[in-house]
Amino acid sequence: MKLIADSGSTRTTWQVSDRFICIKEHSTTGINPFYQSEAEIAELISEQLATALTAYPIDEIFFYGAGCAFDDKKKMVANALKASYPEAQISVESDLLGAARGLFGHEKGIACILGTGSNSCEYDGNSIVKNVSPLGFILGDEGSGAVLGKLFIGDCLKNQLPEWIKEKFLDEYELTPAIILERVYKKPFPNRFLASFTPFLSAHLEEPAIFNLVYDAFDGFIVRNLLQYNTTELPIGCIGSIAWYFRDVLEIAAAEHQLSISSIEKNPVEGLVKFHG
Repeated sequence: MKLIADSGSTRTTWQVSDRFICIKEHSTTGINPFYQSEAEIAELISEQLATALTAYPIDEIFFYGAGCAFDDKKKMVANALKASYPEAQISVESDLLGAARGLFGHEKGIACILGTGSNSCEYDGNSIVKNVSPLGFILGDEGSGAVLGKLFIGDCLKNQLPEWIKEKFLDEYELTPAIILERVYKKPFPNRFLASFTPFLSAHLEEPAIFNLVYDAFDGFIVRNLLQYNTTELPIGCIGSIAWYFRDVLEIAAAEHQLSISSIEKNPVEGLVKFHG
């Protein structure tokens, strides 16, 4: 049996498959080797995954994850998986390649990720042939959950939003400016923390200030990333929770640039099950 994973910084979706059929789906905390050590990843896999899948004999693992674009990071994750699955053949690739294969299979296209982070690429049906570096949520990651959260928090604390929105948000999440600064600058996973506010944005999209914030973030993703690819000839697909839950705003922003998004999926796992057979 095959174990196929799509992992972001917040959540990992795993599917056990056999001959194109998903037998079991399971979720764990996100895995990112830029933020976690090999030992921490191995512990997470052992406690949250392996114990839940003891009934399934896993022969092959295909792991697609955030932070897995570099060989040293791929090796970290592979070693962590090997600790729980010593007999399995293991392949570790980037979440971006997973998104492209999940969206387009063996066809060409432009794949975008809009989740906790963001990324994009031009895909030739098997491999990534062009990639605009996402640069992370401090320097880039336009349109991502982390950047939406960052922009929203900044506008709240600098009094750029209606006062009632700021008060409702701080009360609903039981936050103060001091707690926010502590979580962003001194605690682990500030990207997850910032992205956790996107449900509040989604619930208040009818407010012009919130809509404009989300729209501008997607417009930035399109201008600074998407327009650098061959958008006139290749289909565009998007993967991720932000693309999925804010799809109406994303499609409006794309239309302003005369672009059409052919598919928007919450995650690529179903397509990856078909890709790997």
